[in-house]
Order: sequence, then C-alpha cells, then structure tokens
Amino acid sequence: VQLQASGGELVQAGGSLRLSCAASGRSFRSNNMGWFRQAPGKEREFVAARRWSDGSTYYADSVLGRFAISRDSAKSTVFLQMNSLKPEDTAVYYCAAGSTTFSYSTHYTTGFYNYWGQGTQVTVSS
Repeated sequence: VQLQASGGELVQAGGSLRLSCAASGRSFRSNNMGWFRQAPGKEREFVAARRWSDGSTYYADSVLGRFAISRDSAKSTVFLQMNSLKPEDTAVYYCAAGSTTFSYSTHYTTGFYNYWGQGTQVTVSS
C-alpha cells in the first residue's frame, strides 16, 4: 500500500481544511486507516481512525466533534475534515494504513499501522 497525503496549508483559527490521503495497492480496501499528527518537538500523536470492516470511527479527545475521518472507496481516498481549527492543531499530518485486525487497545498507536504517507503541513494562525 502506498499513501500520498495532501491538503495542508495555512489557515486562520476557526477555519476549516480537508486533508486527503490517496492510496494505491490491491490490499488497500481491507486496511484500517488512521490520521496522526506531529508538532515540532513533540511525539507523533493519534488523531482519528476508521475501521475498514464496518466504517466505525474513533477520535482523539482533542479533536472530537471538530474533525471527521471518511473514506471514498471508489477513489481509494481517505479524508480528514477539520473544522473549528485552533492554533494547537498546527502540525504535520500523516495518514496511515494498518493491515492487521482492528484492535481497540492499539488502533491509536503508531505501531498498529504498517504503511505511512509522507505528511502534509497544517498551520493554524491565531
């Protein structure tokens, strides 16, 4: 599976962005998908995940109610809609795919995912 993230840019606080993650590879459809982010000097952190089997979604508390992960299977693309953006959302955002069975205890960890995109920069100005 190959992943290509895009859509990051400079936006004012309170604004919205939609990130895209274009995927290729025969096994993509059966992968659990996730979004992570990494701010300067900080560890990569979980943002959102989508379970491939039933489309269930999961979010970090910091983005719950503001961000939404979705998938367009026909276009092999996963999206992250980000609303009500805050300066603390500033980070490089990465999409990821995990081919193993979904786990409630590990889906929010980087080790659960075995494919990663290159990252796209999101900057939120105050």
